[in-house]
Parts: sequence; C-alpha cells; structure tokens
Amino acid sequence: MILAEERRQVVEYASELADLTPGRTGNLSVRDGRDGDAFAITPTGVPYDSFDASDVPVVGVDGEQRDGAMKPSSEVPMHASIYEREDVGAIVHTHSPWSTALAVAREELPPIHYMIVAVGKRVPVAEYAPYGTDELAANIVQAMDEADATASLIENHGLVVTAADLETALENTVHVESLARLYLQTRAAGLEPATLSDEQLETVLEQFESYGQ
Repeated sequence: MILAEERRQVVEYASELADLTPGRTGNLSVRDGRDGDAFAITPTGVPYDSFDASDVPVVGVDGEQRDGAMKPSSEVPMHASIYEREDVGAIVHTHSPWSTALAVAREELPPIHYMIVAVGKRVPVAEYAPYGTDELAANIVQAMDEADATASLIENHGLVVTAADLETALENTVHVESLARLYLQTRAAGLEPATLSDEQLETVLEQFESYGQ
C-alpha cells in the first residue's frame, strides 16, 4: 500500500477534524515527505470515523488519484496547489465556527495575542471562489504568500492551516480558532482588541526558537 504511514495518519487524526468542523465539511491531508509528489487526503462525503487506511485516497500533486478505495475530497485542487509551497507537509481545512465567523465578515485575524506567530503575524482573508476550484486554490495561496503566513481565512467559507506535519497543522488550527473566538468575544463585549506590534511579534519568534524540549 503506497503512502501507508500517511494514510494511517489521516485515519488517526480524522477524529480531531470532526471536533473542529460541523458535519463532513472539513478535510485534511499529509504529504509523502516535504517534497513528495503525492499526498493522502480524507475521502469525500463520508463520516470521519467510517473509513480505514486502505480507503484513504492518495492523490498526486497533479490532482490525479493514484490509490485508495474512496474518492478524495472535493478540495483536491486547494491541497495540490498549496503543496507547491516547499514548507508544507500537511494541510487542514475546516469550517470551525469562530474562524468562519471572521471569514463571513471578510475580516482578517490581527495579532491580538502572541500565539498568532504559530501561523504568522496575522491571518489574512483569501478572496471567495467556488469550493473545489483552481480559482479558490490560487486565491488561498496568494493570500498566504502576501501575508507571509501559513494559514488563511476564506471569504464566506472557512479556514485553511498548513504546517510541516499533520499534528502541528491541527494544533495550529486550534490556535487560530481560539484566537478568533477571543477576538470576536472581546468585540462583542464592546471593547476594542489591542494588537501587538511587529517588534513585539519578532521577539516572540525569537523566543519560540528555543521553546520546548
């Protein structure tokens, strides 16, 4: 079975995706290495707990399915385009409520908390296009490139987060969703959220280089 480990990860982490997005509306993928030409992705239109590794579709960066008993997510063009970025090893796409609230307001997430540096200095908003299209994929890649970010909101749609591996991508999705909630709750209380300066964010980035074990 090709990409056996990557397909196993899709099955393993699908439950975390289910916790972040309503129904069957999200998707995730993991690549065959940082420069691999294929990725494993969640199948389309099925509950996240109803498939095993052999069902998980394997798709080339050219968008063609190479293996797997089930059809891949309709967002294959998005994933394939994002994998043109060399720093991306995994992608998570959700319609998580707080991030999606910002997306439907077409407002980016500003640096209200230092944890935003997990995905950049802000989370931009990509221009709307129909889901599953090359146009949407191009809009997302452009938004992340212009903001030098590893995540992007999508107008009237949801959130995309990228990382070197699937565990980190999911963790950072949680970070963005938490910050979106904090931002909107602060505004709902009638307060104006303060933002961190570029200099303050740079200090956090330097501190993060030695964070952890």
